[in-house]
Amino acid sequence: MTMTDPSLLQAIVLFAAATALLFAAAHDVAVRTVPNMVCLVIAAAGLARSAWDGWLAPALFGAVLVFAAGWYCWRRGWFGGGDVKLLTACVLLVPPGAVPTLILCTALAGGAMALCYVSLARVLPRRPSPRPEGLPRRVWRAERWRIRRGLSLPYSCAIAAGVLLTLVSPIHFGP
Repeated sequence: MTMTDPSLLQAIVLFAAATALLFAAAHDVAVRTVPNMVCLVIAAAGLARSAWDGWLAPALFGAVLVFAAGWYCWRRGWFGGGDVKLLTACVLLVPPGAVPTLILCTALAGGAMALCYVSLARVLPRRPSPRPEGLPRRVWRAERWRIRRGLSLPYSCAIAAGVLLTLVSPIHFGP
C-alpha cells in the first residue's frame, strides 16, 4: 500500500473528520458552541470524499436541503446555529443515499441524550457544589447547572453519534 492509495487517503480523511466531530462534541459540551473551523474541516473532508467517490453533485444537493431544513428549525428556535452548520457539513461525509439514515440516527441519539438529561435533572442535587479544580471538573459543574435548569442540550454530540453510526451502518436508502 502506497501513500497515494485512494483507500488510505480516504481513511485519513475520515479519521480527520471523526476527530473533528469528537472535538466539536466536546467543545459543545464545554461552552455550547461549535467552532467554524471544525465545520470547515468536516466539510472539506466530506467534499474530498464525495469527489473521490463520484457523488459530489448529489452530496451538495443533499447538503443544501439539510441546510434549508436546519435553517428553518433554527429560525423557529428548535435548533442551534452551530448544529445547523455542523449537520450540513456532516451530510457531505456520507453517501447521498445515507442522508436519511444520518438524520434518523442523529434524531435517535438526540432523543436518547434528552432522556438522559431529563433523568439527570431529577436526580442531581440542587445544592451548589464548591468550585472545582481542573477543566473536566469545571465543565461537569457547568453541565450539572445547565441540566438542573433545563437549558439547551449539546446537540453536536447527537450529530457526531449519528454520523459515526451512519458510517458503520449497512442500511442506506439509495446508491
